[in-house]
Amino acid sequence: MLLCLQVLVVLLVSLWALPALWYHRPRRLALRYLPLALWLLLMTLVVTLAARDQPLSAALCFLVGFAPLLLWWRGVMPKGNCDWADDMAYTTTGVVDGDSLRLQRVRCFDWRSATDYEMRWESREYSLSALRSVDMLTSFWGHRSIAHMLISFGFSDGRYLSWSVEIRRVRDQEYSAIAGFFKHFELNIVASDETDIVKVRSNHRGEDMYLYRTRLSPAAGRQLLLGYVEAANRLAVRPRFYHTVRANCTNVVFALMQRIRPDLRSDIRLLLSGYLDSYVYAQGGLQKGFSLAELRQRGRITERARDESSDVPFSRRIRQGVPGCDND
Repeated sequence: MLLCLQVLVVLLVSLWALPALWYHRPRRLALRYLPLALWLLLMTLVVTLAARDQPLSAALCFLVGFAPLLLWWRGVMPKGNCDWADDMAYTTTGVVDGDSLRLQRVRCFDWRSATDYEMRWESREYSLSALRSVDMLTSFWGHRSIAHMLISFGFSDGRYLSWSVEIRRVRDQEYSAIAGFFKHFELNIVASDETDIVKVRSNHRGEDMYLYRTRLSPAAGRQLLLGYVEAANRLAVRPRFYHTVRANCTNVVFALMQRIRPDLRSDIRLLLSGYLDSYVYAQGGLQKGFSLAELRQRGRITERARDESSDVPFSRRIRQGVPGCDND
């Protein structure tokens, strides 16, 4: 019984330790597999000692390996100054002065393809009292249970500002949901024109996108917008790791929404973000008088976004027919 327990502990800890060591392996080829080999060798010794009815020696051997590993892991900190991918080079920050919101490093790329673009980061100023609408966008690129979420704020002058909580990728780094559990990516918050952050997903990355007009009042919308600014300012000073479950594009925003609606409760759909619209719908956050199926059908903007023959401005075009957007 004791042997089985010790083997189980070794297996469970190794399920965490091996990926952690793999995703933080040394760059030098000669050392790349050394931490993994040492851990496997040490755990083999632990199991061998346990099998020989030496449980105390096995436990001490395990602690010799696990204690320094745990200390190392606690010391793995976000850097904030890596060679980031161009579209994640900066975190948007802002300053509030009365009714004026001044933002620095708003992303306004001109995308010709998913890999060919003209870089542009701008300073912008918005009147908080001019905020009129809050829209939720979801973007699908693979399995329908997972989507990326963006929030767009509409202003009375016709401008829209989209905020996105993103993985801050190092140049040429690829996303992995498993790696997201092991301090492999950092977090970023970026504000952008919809002709950048929405259009690149729908038109150049081949993603399927949906837009929903929320029922947030302008006052609540301003509170959410300022929450984004506060979170982004904090992140710019104190970098943070992305986490597949605890710090991603939905639960960071959920924490901001709880400040507006303390009655909101966590839900599996915050993790399975492809069903996020059904969660918001159940909370009364989407337009009334429509079924969720109808909101999805009328809110699918993919084809409208890709209609380059239209002379209607992009942000107005993607909202055509979307419930609640009639007066935009």
